[in-house]
Amino acid sequence: MSCKNSRNSSSDMIQQKMAHVSIQEAAAAAPIVSSYNDRIRPLLDAVDRLRNLKIMQEGIQLPTIVVVGDQSSGKSSVLESLAGISLPRGQGICTRVPLIMRLQNHSSPNPEFFLEYDGKVVQTDEENIPNSIVMATDEIAGDGKGISDNPLTLTVKKNGVPDLTMVDLPGITRVPVHGQPEDIYEQISSIIMEYITPEESIILNVLSASVDFTTCESIRMSQRVDKTGQRTLAVVTKADKAPEGLLEKVTADDVNIGLGYVCVRNRIGEETYEEARGEESRLFEKHPLLSKISKSMVGIPVLAQKLVQIQATIIVKCLPDIVKKIDEKLTWNIESVNKLPKVLTSVSDALTSFMSIIGSAKESLRKILLRGEYDEYPDEKEMHSSARLAELLDKFSGKIQADHIGSDSKNQFLIDEISVLAEAKSIQLPNFLPRTAFLTLLQRKIKCVSAMPFECVDSAWTYIGNVVVSVLMKHAENYPQLVVPTKRAAQNLIARRKQHLIDMMKDLIEMEKLTDYTCNPEYMVLCNKFISFQPQLMRIMEDYYQPSKLCIDDYGEVDVAHLRSQGRVVQEAFDLKMRLVAYWKVALKRMVDNLALHMMFGINNLVNKDLEKEIIEEVMGKDGRGLDRMLGESPSISEKRKRFMNSIELLKESKDVVSDIMDTIASDVDY
Repeated sequence: MSCKNSRNSSSDMIQQKMAHVSIQEAAAAAPIVSSYNDRIRPLLDAVDRLRNLKIMQEGIQLPTIVVVGDQSSGKSSVLESLAGISLPRGQGICTRVPLIMRLQNHSSPNPEFFLEYDGKVVQTDEENIPNSIVMATDEIAGDGKGISDNPLTLTVKKNGVPDLTMVDLPGITRVPVHGQPEDIYEQISSIIMEYITPEESIILNVLSASVDFTTCESIRMSQRVDKTGQRTLAVVTKADKAPEGLLEKVTADDVNIGLGYVCVRNRIGEETYEEARGEESRLFEKHPLLSKISKSMVGIPVLAQKLVQIQATIIVKCLPDIVKKIDEKLTWNIESVNKLPKVLTSVSDALTSFMSIIGSAKESLRKILLRGEYDEYPDEKEMHSSARLAELLDKFSGKIQADHIGSDSKNQFLIDEISVLAEAKSIQLPNFLPRTAFLTLLQRKIKCVSAMPFECVDSAWTYIGNVVVSVLMKHAENYPQLVVPTKRAAQNLIARRKQHLIDMMKDLIEMEKLTDYTCNPEYMVLCNKFISFQPQLMRIMEDYYQPSKLCIDDYGEVDVAHLRSQGRVVQEAFDLKMRLVAYWKVALKRMVDNLALHMMFGINNLVNKDLEKEIIEEVMGKDGRGLDRMLGESPSISEKRKRFMNSIELLKESKDVVSDIMDTIASDVDY
């Protein structure tokens, strides 16, 4: 059974009471009314009230008897026999929408019938029920042969009917007839699975005695959601048409029908329902084969009794779980309403809320961008800004230094330096390196990497902009009138900050081109280290028999064979080269450091100084009346609040309904 965890004393009491009412006694009752319908009616009324309140739209399932069967299995005949009324008949699918049948035993001799759909209530009479159902179905699903999952409720208040609420679903068909959609089977299957999947559903599987039960599509569907059959009851129709082997089929139970079988005879022709019951009773009493089937497994009265008993049991078992789910949903809705912004009725309210939004957004940005905290976004790595910005800078540093190494032509070692020295000659002492040669080579190197800092700046500030906008939108989401100006203010400020850093990097690059200076002692350490390889180079130059490879620490191996014909200028070129390599290493680190320092300085100013001012100016507008736009609630928030409040009201009313019936059960000593 469903609702396994919802055991309580009320459930035990009602089941014990039900055990005293035998199936055989029910079969003899007049005509098919349970002897304890007066006890069941309050339970059904409570569930029907919950269904009318549309509590299922809140995700809370209700105990339901769901009637399924293959097309032409005799489903309509069974329902007609239980309700004592006629339903639409004809070729193809007669039930095109879920038909909720509410049967209520009515002591008055004057029966009542009415249909409910699309918020309307339509009264009808017994003779016109089929036509009324057809007209309502056409209105819901169209006047063709298509189907719809919008339900239609038929209420039958009539003397002698069992107290039952059932949902009749379209019969399963695989081959679409003319006028039906090609995917009719998939549509029907989808509706059936939606209704039979919840554990609160009892599946009434209607099978024709003339078919092999193992091949029935309705059996296959129910087995997918109820493998052990613990919530499936089978009613076998047309027993008089195929009596051979029926006893073996219902006792062998090859298809796991956990709640048992009931065999019935369909009403034939113009028989009244009373005449049909008499013929059915005689059939199972007198027929040489069918009379061997246990009397607890035959006849519409037995079916009615079983359904009433099963229905009552499942309702009582599920009530505690329904109360729990209502409480959980109610708590969640109340918390959601409390999280919505309060309705602003004055400019002072608007100003207070506005400044609160800016303050909370700034604090979030301080945590994310300045302090490296990410507790607000533990699973969103893109919002872990300190780590992401460090990765960007590491990537830039690695790329700019790798590009420098790659741009040095080791196959033509010192050729550029020799060429530049030749053009930088002047009237001066021979043991002085010309500064113009050093600057010329330095400017060439800077030109090779000059685009990289700007690429890094663009990537970094684009990322920062995304983080800032994301945080601002999160804090302003309940005030849609603030979203556009706040986002625009942030984007404008980010664009200016990015351009400011780009301009600074341009100046830094120009300074590196014009001035060869550093006080970093690493320069002299590297310079002396590199120049110390000069004697080894000169020995290779003078001795043609030595290997022409020179390995310089922190620079790499070079071939110098092509330099042996260059004379003493090689010594000057090597000196120039090594000084430049040492200086360039320092200059590159300085470029990375400057970019990082200026970027963090810009982020700090953005968060602590500029952002608030920019947003206030953008929101307030030139006329200073921008806060007026916050007065009154936006349509989206108003609709959300209304939806929550309607849900809370529905859940409270539903909780009262369930609590009342549970109190009734607990106080009824007869249970």
